[in-house]
Amino acid sequence: MNFWNTMFIGMKEIWAHKFRSLLTMLGIILGVSSLVAMSALVKGMENGMKEALVAMGGLEKVRVEFQDDLPPHQRHLTDQIPGLLMKDVYALQSGAPLVENITPIVEQHGYRSRINVTYRNKRARPWRLYGTWPGILDLEDHRVEHGRMFNEIDNEEARSVCVIGIELRNDLFGDPEKTGKEIIPIGQTIRINGQPFTIVGMFEHYMTEKEKKEKELAKLQAQQNPQGGVVRDKGRGSSGPSGYVFRLKNNSIFIPLKTMMIQFRAAAGLEEKADPRLSGIYMKVRDISLLETALQQIRNVLQVSHNGIEDWSFRTEEDLADGIQVTIKNFRMSGVIIAAIALVVGGIGIMNIMLASVSERVREIGIRKAVGATTTDIFVQIIIESVVIALIGGMMGLAVSVALVDSITAFTPTENNPVITGEAMLFAWGCSAMVGIIAGMIPAVKASKLHPIQALKYD
Repeated sequence: MNFWNTMFIGMKEIWAHKFRSLLTMLGIILGVSSLVAMSALVKGMENGMKEALVAMGGLEKVRVEFQDDLPPHQRHLTDQIPGLLMKDVYALQSGAPLVENITPIVEQHGYRSRINVTYRNKRARPWRLYGTWPGILDLEDHRVEHGRMFNEIDNEEARSVCVIGIELRNDLFGDPEKTGKEIIPIGQTIRINGQPFTIVGMFEHYMTEKEKKEKELAKLQAQQNPQGGVVRDKGRGSSGPSGYVFRLKNNSIFIPLKTMMIQFRAAAGLEEKADPRLSGIYMKVRDISLLETALQQIRNVLQVSHNGIEDWSFRTEEDLADGIQVTIKNFRMSGVIIAAIALVVGGIGIMNIMLASVSERVREIGIRKAVGATTTDIFVQIIIESVVIALIGGMMGLAVSVALVDSITAFTPTENNPVITGEAMLFAWGCSAMVGIIAGMIPAVKASKLHPIQALKYD
């Protein structure tokens, strides 16, 4: 039997029972559309997490952080905890050659320490205040757009200088999108918890890829329609992993480490001495392939420096990357299970409709066998008809998935929109074909085994 002729007969059967066929396809449509839509959501989420990972400094970044919860066998040494000190920084610089840009950090988070920043009658609440060295720029992928970063001299002399994020500029000096003019506050004096600081630099505006595209589009629209008013910026309403990281960077203040220790970490007593303890020590591994060896070097140095007391812990971006992969894998598995259930339901529907079709066409099958059609011809014909129904349902499901993803993007905008990939669409359509083949097996076997004489007698 000619393949195209069989395909034509299958299409004719579907067209003859349009409504019944459409109902049969619903399971396939739902299965394919849910599989593609879930894949698009997971892909968008993956892009956001990877974007956040890069914004945080990349896989080479290693953080050593203080922890006061000692291992069980060292709990009796709690009162001897030294904490992270500058001597640890110098020990790592001389004893851990596989890491570079070793930078001490003293930080205060706005939601804990209630940091208040004021300029005249305006007030802002930064998300974090960092006391550090200039090397933090490379470690956290920061870029100074206006002015400069404070330097070693600023740190040695404990100068009251700072570098601010753009959101703090907007809160204290005015948002250019609202005021219509760009204000560069270099040289202005602000007060951080009452202490005067001179702004020597301002970071660039960190944005997700989506925000950058929206900003470029807004500029283009403003050029084409100068009387059209200001286009609303959706960037500040971002949510999700990369959106949070960029907003954190935009709402940060950086000051020299010594300034931080003296002005914000002074101990209460007769002599106002700076608290020498660090919040953490950041560094980068020279070669990511040597990460484990570098961590062992760091561990060995700190064991000696802390007399064996393990009051510190590692945090690597590789751990975060592994967590991202696990999360993405779990979401993908959830999507596959949901889609598989819908496809199974669709397959049962196709099997049911094909069994009904075989029962309605018993005499027709008998006539075909009587005039020379073989068992294989009948088997292939039913299989092809089943696959045709599944493939048409799959194509409709792909169309529905595009509309579904567009609706999700329109009604629940995030900084990382769902991304439909060709691989996902091809896989989903292939799954619909597979379901069609499997669902058509039992009806095809039943039809091919019909005896021509008994089939011709069937009423």
